Amino acid sequence: MNHLSFYWLPENKELLLQGIESEFSQLVEQSISTGKISLPPIPNAVLKIQRLCSLESTGVSDIAECLLEDPGLAAIVVRVANSVIFNRRNITCTDLITAVSRLGILRVRDIVTAQAIEQLKHSVNLSQECNAILQASAHNSRELAAAMVMVTKGYRESGEPQFQHLEADKALLSGLLADIGLFCLVNEYYLYLERGNYLDEQIALQIFNSQCSIASKQVLSSWGFDQDFIEVATNQDSPNPAYEFSYIDVARMANHILMFRRQDTEIDDHFVEFDVTGADVMYKLSNLSEAEFRTQIDEVINASGL
Repeated sequence: MNHLSFYWLPENKELLLQGIESEFSQLVEQSISTGKISLPPIPNAVLKIQRLCSLESTGVSDIAECLLEDPGLAAIVVRVANSVIFNRRNITCTDLITAVSRLGILRVRDIVTAQAIEQLKHSVNLSQECNAILQASAHNSRELAAAMVMVTKGYRESGEPQFQHLEADKALLSGLLADIGLFCLVNEYYLYLERGNYLDEQIALQIFNSQCSIASKQVLSSWGFDQDFIEVATNQDSPNPAYEFSYIDVARMANHILMFRRQDTEIDDHFVEFDVTGADVMYKLSNLSEAEFRTQIDEVINASGL
């Protein structure tokens, strides 16, 4: 059996990474299975809404009453219900019951969860390195979410019936929550260091990259999010898809566009499939000027009310 110090030799680097990845994966899985998900504190109202949405007896009034416990979240839900993306009938509402009825119970859960995670990415007080990782994640997830909305709108505007099931609001929320597992991993990393352990930041980043989709799937599954959210978070197709073209395809196209915009060197190894309609959508978005593309990204985020 190799002595522990031998793990630091180059030929044993993979063994080291596999061992640490396994350890972090077990820590996250244990936190989720025991109901103590290793995320920085999430508002109680959000956790309560997630629990309520798992019960068949839950009604609109139950969710509205829960939101009253957190005036900040209640105001966000009303604002989002009146936003361009979520208010399809362009009818203004001013009360929680109407807002929750318009959005639907599950969509309210999605919205308050996404909002809580986005706020935490900018407000948590971990180490400087951990905070920087989460803030970069917030920026990337907002870009992905906005780009997914732009791709979704492009498909819907084609008028072809096989794409009309796509919804801009769901595209936005699935993009915002795509890397939620990163929160678990970063928090476990912070606690790991706080207990007196040491782990090089570059190695930690490799672990975050390899384990994020697994942790995201565990978190989203435990909170009752549907298969569309899980597919986007894991970048894996469902074995029994409800539609031939779904949000995972939208996410892949959006990511490809962002890689092209960043002139990412890894784009040559990134393949995405699309039909004639998709080619038209990709062409239009890829040929926007940088200023116009950024303007549209900002408009999508502002239009969401989040």
